Amino acid sequence: MSPAVVPPLGARIRQARLERGRSLRALAREVGVSPSLVSQIETGKSQPSVSTLYAITTALGISVESLFDMRESVASSPGSSPGTVPHALAALAAEPGRRIGPLVGAGGRETLELDSGVVWERLGRVPGAETGFLLVTYRPGGSSSGSGALMRHPGTEYGYLTSGELVLTLGFEEYTLRPGDSVCFESTTPHRYRNDGEVPAVGVWFVSGDVQ
Repeated sequence: MSPAVVPPLGARIRQARLERGRSLRALAREVGVSPSLVSQIETGKSQPSVSTLYAITTALGISVESLFDMRESVASSPGSSPGTVPHALAALAAEPGRRIGPLVGAGGRETLELDSGVVWERLGRVPGAETGFLLVTYRPGGSSSGSGALMRHPGTEYGYLTSGELVLTLGFEEYTLRPGDSVCFESTTPHRYRNDGEVPAVGVWFVSGDVQ
């Protein structure tokens, strides 16, 4: 997996929270986690699970897709590591309506490392399109929720598994995805993904309408 670009996820969340005048404790209370966890996420000492990330973005009224968009002000925010974002890339990201593509090489993907063994790689972006286009990896034992809770968020979800096996809990049903299987559902339906296997589960995912 290419470590091409790692956006300062915690700094971006902190910036969005401050822009909305929300205190750390108020955000934690709305998301249902401890203030110390939110603090650790914002300072880069901890990474959120997929479910916690969606809960945070929903509470702040931002899209998950926006967390990939870096700006110079974010790159220099507390909690980001010096040198994480090359100056040229930060300047490019500062431009409104930045396009990712039309060709994104395997070594040039922006990557988010999340908790519970989940990795998102951004495969592209067309300005104005309300769609997250991701290569998603669930490592062995990985889950979209560290606590096992189901999540729900705005949008419609489409997924295609290319390798490994992934268990999807969708409402009261449970499905096992194998290579070549695909899923689609409204993301407001309570759901959770987990990898019970011994090899990574990898697939291409689209989440459309993930815009607040």
